[in-house]
Amino acid sequence: MGASPASGTGPLPFAAVDLGASSGRVMVGHVSNRGAGTLRLQEVHRFPNRPVRTAGTLHWDILSLYGGVLDGLRAAGATAGRAPASIGIDTWAVDYGLLDASGALLGNPVHYRDTRTEGEAAKVAAVLPPDVLYAATGLQYLPFNTLYQLTAARGGPALGAARRLLLIPDLIAYWLTGEAGTEITNASTTQLIDPRTRDWSRPVADALGIDLTLFAPLRGPGDRAGHLLPEVLAETGLTDPVPVTAVGSHDTASAVVAVPASGDRFAYVATGTWSLAGLELDAPVLTEESRAANFTNELGVDGTVRYLRNIMGLWLLQECLRTWEAEGTPQRLDRLLREAADVPGLRSSVDADDPAFLAPGDMPRRITDAVRRSGGRAPEGPAEITRCVLDSLALAHRRAIEDAQRLSGRVVDTVHIVGGGAHNELLCRLTADACGLPVVAGPTEAAAFGNVLVQARAAGSVGGDLADLRALLRGTLELRRYEPTGDRADWDRAAASTGVETARP
Repeated sequence: MGASPASGTGPLPFAAVDLGASSGRVMVGHVSNRGAGTLRLQEVHRFPNRPVRTAGTLHWDILSLYGGVLDGLRAAGATAGRAPASIGIDTWAVDYGLLDASGALLGNPVHYRDTRTEGEAAKVAAVLPPDVLYAATGLQYLPFNTLYQLTAARGGPALGAARRLLLIPDLIAYWLTGEAGTEITNASTTQLIDPRTRDWSRPVADALGIDLTLFAPLRGPGDRAGHLLPEVLAETGLTDPVPVTAVGSHDTASAVVAVPASGDRFAYVATGTWSLAGLELDAPVLTEESRAANFTNELGVDGTVRYLRNIMGLWLLQECLRTWEAEGTPQRLDRLLREAADVPGLRSSVDADDPAFLAPGDMPRRITDAVRRSGGRAPEGPAEITRCVLDSLALAHRRAIEDAQRLSGRVVDTVHIVGGGAHNELLCRLTADACGLPVVAGPTEAAAFGNVLVQARAAGSVGGDLADLRALLRGTLELRRYEPTGDRADWDRAAASTGVETARP
């Protein structure tokens, strides 16, 4: 017999599908604000996300990911003893799938690290100067933004045959429910949304010949996105009805919901493959100075704006680990971090946002080459390279948080690190030292927590605004606090010697 949402007692289970750049997982959360409040999260299924290169193009293996989602939903029902009260989906941003008139997928989605967008920014700038584009969309320059992907795909057979474009979380939701929509927090990363109106920027689309009718209607976090199709119920062993709820489908939007802050004087760093460092604001910052500093205005839950800078993040260390393993010298991360902690700090650093680090490949060599080009002392061996990476990330976090305060006029007194990097004690400590501010680390599963909380609020299991949801987090989760130590002048000198200029087209 399939699991039913009406069976059992206690707080209702909610399933969070959380797809990251290296793995996907399905989590089951139980949420209630009755009494002292309940907030529990359990991973029930994890599966790899392995991009595949075919005929020179790097793709996401989207069918494998969808199979992992189905397996995870089956595990969610078995674990909870009932069907989820709701399912929410969050993933990375900018990438999309194209469907033909029958709803069939026109090829695997192209990976944002593919090289097809090289040179597209210059072509777009010839039509829409960067300052005009930023004033209209508020999005930072990244060479793989959806806008550049679409201009690069123009004239190709897939885009020519397409009748619908769905961003990755919306594509998964479409396969689960048969209903198409475009969730706004992820749509805001396309560089086709006006952050003031929270609607499409038709002047931008028209100037570049982008057909906005390809996109399904916009929907927001908390909106109903449909119910599981009969074939999905049969595949997962769940019973009807099982609703799918739109959440902050950009995983950073969900992660920021789960920043356990009190008040608004906080900065956040959502860490993982990328570091997203910035502030939560009520309105976008669309000044020329903001554009020059390469800050983005992505939309968040409850009408908020995620004012942040994308930083290369732990991708640098992940690629180093992959390289060392391929060379036959695999490194245990826990031991490597202990050894890196014993390396004298700030011996060498790099610009973590150097485009040279974007593609997969021999990261240790690229890091040492970058240090040499800057005239620094090149790190030797895994421990020194790891310390260089973490010092560089801490400097990048500091730079982003200081710039965000200056550009927005918002002053902060605490930095929250959420996501996978909250496990990395050395990164948290170095960020506190670099910023000269206390760092509160956790939760590590921030995107899944935010996903579940938005679902639970939509279902009536909890109420209130973001402050209430964050209070529930603070009351039920264990968090770790790092106070700044050491000589701040050392970080000032390191920041000055890096001399990083923000890259822009």
